[in-house]
Amino acid sequence: MGKNSLKQIRESMLMSKAELARKARVSPLTIDRIEKGKDCRLETKRKILLALGYQPSEKHKVFSD
Repeated sequence: MGKNSLKQIRESMLMSKAELARKARVSPLTIDRIEKGKDCRLETKRKILLALGYQPSEKHKVFSD
């Protein structure tokens, strides 16, 4: 399980888990699992990064791995 900054970034943008899930086209449960440090597929990370307004090359700002 890796550490990530997803929850802090999402909350700083005043975005709910459901809203991020909708924008990223993933389930709210997926967002919850990732925020708790569970691993996810690269495609899921890419969707989340784009939904937050980041480029895939900026993944280090959200995901530690």
